[in-house]
Amino acid sequence: MADKGQGEKHFETEEDLTQTEIPSTLPLLPLRGIVIFPNQTHPFLVSRPSSLKLLEDVGQSQLIALTAQKNPEEESPAPEGLYQRGTAVRILKMLKYPDKSVRVLVQGIARVELQQFIQREPYFIVSVSRMAEKLLADREVDALQANLVSQFSKFVSLVPYLPDELQMMAMQVRDPGRLSDLVASYLKIAIEELQDLLSTLDVRQRLEKLIVILSREIELLELGHKIQSQVQTELNKNQREYFLRQQLKAIQKELGETDGRSAEIDDLEKKIESANMPEEARKAADKELERLRMIPPESAEHTVVRTYLDWLVGLPWCTSTEDNLDIAHARAVLDEDHYDLEKVKERILEFLAVRKLKRDTKGPILCFVGPPGTGKTSLGRSIARALGRKFVRLSLGGIRDEAEIRGHRRTYIGSLPGRIIQGLRNAGSNNPLFILDEVDKLGADFRGDPASALLEVLDPEQNSTFVDHYLDVPFDLSRVLFLTTANMLDTIPHALRDRMEVLELPGYTEEEKLHIVDRHLIPKELNENGLSGRSIEFAREAVAEIIRSYAREAGVRNLEREIARICRKIARSITEGEAPPEQITLALLQRYLGPPRFFSEVAERANEPGVATGLAWTPNGGDIIFIECTRMNGQKGLTLTGSLGDVMKESAQAALSYIRTRAEGLGIAPDFYDKSDIHVHVPAGAIPKDGPSAGVTIAASLASLMTGRPVRSDVAMTGEITLRGKVLPVGGIKEKVLAARRAGIRTVALPRRNEHDLDDIPAELRHEMEIIFVDTVDDVLSQVLRPDGVRRPVEADSARAQAGAHPPVEAAD
Repeated sequence: MADKGQGEKHFETEEDLTQTEIPSTLPLLPLRGIVIFPNQTHPFLVSRPSSLKLLEDVGQSQLIALTAQKNPEEESPAPEGLYQRGTAVRILKMLKYPDKSVRVLVQGIARVELQQFIQREPYFIVSVSRMAEKLLADREVDALQANLVSQFSKFVSLVPYLPDELQMMAMQVRDPGRLSDLVASYLKIAIEELQDLLSTLDVRQRLEKLIVILSREIELLELGHKIQSQVQTELNKNQREYFLRQQLKAIQKELGETDGRSAEIDDLEKKIESANMPEEARKAADKELERLRMIPPESAEHTVVRTYLDWLVGLPWCTSTEDNLDIAHARAVLDEDHYDLEKVKERILEFLAVRKLKRDTKGPILCFVGPPGTGKTSLGRSIARALGRKFVRLSLGGIRDEAEIRGHRRTYIGSLPGRIIQGLRNAGSNNPLFILDEVDKLGADFRGDPASALLEVLDPEQNSTFVDHYLDVPFDLSRVLFLTTANMLDTIPHALRDRMEVLELPGYTEEEKLHIVDRHLIPKELNENGLSGRSIEFAREAVAEIIRSYAREAGVRNLEREIARICRKIARSITEGEAPPEQITLALLQRYLGPPRFFSEVAERANEPGVATGLAWTPNGGDIIFIECTRMNGQKGLTLTGSLGDVMKESAQAALSYIRTRAEGLGIAPDFYDKSDIHVHVPAGAIPKDGPSAGVTIAASLASLMTGRPVRSDVAMTGEITLRGKVLPVGGIKEKVLAARRAGIRTVALPRRNEHDLDDIPAELRHEMEIIFVDTVDDVLSQVLRPDGVRRPVEADSARAQAGAHPPVEAAD
């Protein structure tokens, strides 16, 4: 039996074979994987014994039948394993090979159908009948034939092993049946499709099927050519680049130069060697360097690895600055840059002294807390200058992303280390002074909690192994001197606040501000506004007036702005041809700054019964508040207004309860509250207020209202009260005393248990102010209420209250 066809096909014969007579019985030779069409010549190799026996008995120039077997792998197929339609062929040539196989060249005569198997051994002999083609010639057949010729020509042009002469041959064939057989014989398609074409007797249908098959094969060939072209182009490009690189290497070697990539790797290796990294960081760097050697420069991963190595080698692992431990020098620098702030300066000098005695001590975490403009950030810069350390500032206000502290992981595109590591690299030192500004204004959202990330950074026991997410190796932060600043402690998480040593920077007194203006602000603003070469002086009383009436604050930031404003106006007048004033006096202030912005409300408010002056603490320093009370017809109602918090409301209720219990001793009718409503109001109602320290002020205001005795206008008070009339201590004493001084008040009533807080108040302020210490509310009332000579009987007030009128305001004297 036959194997697959081998060798090239012969072109179709010009002989007319339609008249060739086909016997009724023919020897049958099964074919594996090939189909022979009429009018075509085709070679194939025969190697099976039964097929060889058939050829030996038949001989050359004889007719035989050929049909394909359904399973090409079957060695001895049964009649059921053969297709029932095949081709009658004439044997043209036979050529024997040494291995006993025979190469046969046959010519197709006609389509035949197998009728009956007459002999099965040693080979098949079957009875056959010739099948006639059906053809109805019309214009549609002509169009199909023309289309098939066109498609076949395109197919031949795309198949490299088919000769171009086939295109001309197809054009010359006039018979559509012969044309279809010619085209089908050159198609390498599935045996089922070839057999279907052989079995189709209607020429029109055969042409249509061939056009569909050819369209499909052409599309596949074109796609394959496109892919091959792209692959070849890429291969050519890569080969060209390879040859160019090899030539470049040879040229560089000849010139004594090195390859750029090799030089880059060598340079990184030297940097890693000289960076003196810890063992863990060195292992990570060596591992990434080996990866970099294997990654081509065109890869995106190459840039990622290179950037990571740049960060590793750029960090100051072992680079540090030498601390200047000269205590006298540090004191001189701190005094030169900042006036007063003695507690903070003492703490810094203590740190230097300890570092001088013990070099390996861990840096403290200091937190400067105070109102805006008190010099917290500039103090950190001065400390760095005194120590001789690099200065790094990181503003934490509004930061909500934990990655800002710990860095982004390298899985993200464009990832970078956190601000801590970035600051250390920029400083070029592993022991800079690092100031974290506005630590009380950190936020938190879905990206994490930066305050929690700072817990490790600001813990001297843990930050020696701080791991940034980007570096993923520990970095020692224990030698860094961390300072933080805040306006208030309440918003700082407790765990974070516990890691810091808090140093409070209260507001400045007027005397301190005068010194700061003379020593720092005026020279700075004259220089910044181009007036440094001119003899312009500021009169002391003019500066004092600016402090009192134009920049009433705890710090000096607005004060600096007002002085800068004066300097700018002088600079403008000089450019317009006017002579600058030699001295800025009180008379010139309104010309430069306009009318005063602040004035004392104490005198006009405190002369009225039911009004008392209290002291309050705010994030911007101390301030004075007024408590106003009034009485009206009603049924024991107490109204509290002024945007008060729960604690302050409870203080007002406690004060009223105490006044009711002390009504007889104060000369108030015991039933004064039965038919009255009392309204307590704290002005500046848009500003939230809370805390217990206004208790004594509310009690004094209520007592003043009920007795008709005004509260002294030159006294301000603070303190928490109990129902038994005890006065409890409160916080923020220095800020509150400074606020009273700014408001022009010279007498302050404080709880006796706050007496030790006077140490924080400057000596000149203590001498200037009268401090009254009280134990009970009765002590307060005896000190702050006007003498009995101005008292009006409460019965008269009650009668007026019944009529719905307020008590008249009487003179204070």
